[in-house]
Amino acid sequence: AKKDICYATTNRQTAVKELAPWCDLILVIGSRNSSNSRRLAEVAESYKTQAHLIDDVGGIQQQWLAGVRTLGITAGASAPEHLVTEVVAFFRKMGTDRIEEWISAEEEKVRFGLPTELKHLRSPSSR
Repeated sequence: AKKDICYATTNRQTAVKELAPWCDLILVIGSRNSSNSRRLAEVAESYKTQAHLIDDVGGIQQQWLAGVRTLGITAGASAPEHLVTEVVAFFRKMGTDRIEEWISAEEEKVRFGLPTELKHLRSPSSR
């Protein structure tokens, strides 16, 4: 599992390196306790792109958006997908002109197996 998390972290850092030069601001969804989420913000800033780490959509501050024409959104490896979906929905609701999904790094196809002690709980159709 550790190898998979490292892969996801490296993959996301590569994507931010490609995205940052095109953005005025990058929002990184993830916990301040997450070293990989903090690192994503640092990578964006190393390209002179403003970056902010947010826990969820409630962390977005309007003053960050002043003058921003192109915004990037990424998430730490452990951030749940629904948090990304909520942030994108927030910008759609605000009337954002165009939203594009930029997939430049490898698609993550990481699957974690069910622990042995829980396998008996699976439904017969999923076996």
